[in-house]
Amino acid sequence: METFIKINGREIGLTKSVYIIAEISANHHHDYEQTVKMIEAAKEAGADAVKVQTYTADTLTIKSDSKYFQIGGGTPWDKRNLYDLYQEAYMPWEWQPKLKAIADQLKIDFLSSAFDETAVDFLEKMNVPAYKIASFEIVDIPLIEKIAKTGKPLIISTGMANESEVEDAVAAAKNAGATQIALLKCTSAYPAPPEEMNLKAIPYLAQKFKVPVGLSDHTLGFEIPAIAVALGASLVEKHFTLSRSISGPDSQFSLEPEEFKSLVNAVRTAEKALGEAKVQMSQSEQKSQVFRRSLFTVKNIKAGDLFTKDNIRSIRPGYGLPPKYLESVLNLRAKKDIPSGTPLQWELINK
Repeated sequence: METFIKINGREIGLTKSVYIIAEISANHHHDYEQTVKMIEAAKEAGADAVKVQTYTADTLTIKSDSKYFQIGGGTPWDKRNLYDLYQEAYMPWEWQPKLKAIADQLKIDFLSSAFDETAVDFLEKMNVPAYKIASFEIVDIPLIEKIAKTGKPLIISTGMANESEVEDAVAAAKNAGATQIALLKCTSAYPAPPEEMNLKAIPYLAQKFKVPVGLSDHTLGFEIPAIAVALGASLVEKHFTLSRSISGPDSQFSLEPEEFKSLVNAVRTAEKALGEAKVQMSQSEQKSQVFRRSLFTVKNIKAGDLFTKDNIRSIRPGYGLPPKYLESVLNLRAKKDIPSGTPLQWELINK
């Protein structure tokens, strides 16, 4: 039995149209009007939803110059302080109800990642249609339980998580009352190298947890999401920006509007190409059927003559008997005179 989640009446699952999310993240650059333009551009590019992040620097961390709060390890944000980074990246909360109203008018879903309990309470007042658990928060079981109790669909990103941690998160959500859960395969590197995407985990997660599974993609470009769809991804999330030339914490691994439109087109083409699990001639192939090989006379044959490999052959086009009957026809006799170039049919053969 297929499982799916439903966001604003839209069913999301393996046999449904892929749900595409434009992740605004820090690309708002603290410019409200620019953020409005991003939502409009995401709608124009074909996104089904825009997603923001609801946190402040103080709800994520503390202001400290201790070595524990300094970023390192080869990220785009090395040598920065965690508090300062989140202070730059966070979206003002007072924008979010207004942005959701704009998204509602444009008929594009407005989602958010909640990063603490106060964010959940705030987003509940906005009546967001679904929640996202970011990869870094998958180990925050109390937060997952808090969101699950809202009864809203819950999308859990699995970056950095091992299988046991995903099991814990899903179990916590279910035990707290969640009935609509989706997972996103994610590689939490920025940007993520294609060789570390491990997309085969998508069908594995879907089979193991019996939930829709998608992709949160941090690779450069838009090829990986189309491949993910071919492997069964029901959702695709990608960072979105008006322009990478506007520097910011997420700019370098985000897509611009025309690129995002290309991603949407690639995903839609991939889902169309998947078709059904059956082998048969397609409608558009029927006109090509005539160019198959079939049995033809290649010399003039008199009534009573034997059919031999010298006077009949398997050639194109396909108007004669299928080539599989060649051995059956050899050494039988012609019922009547047959000119060269005649498609061989049973009524011409004396059995």
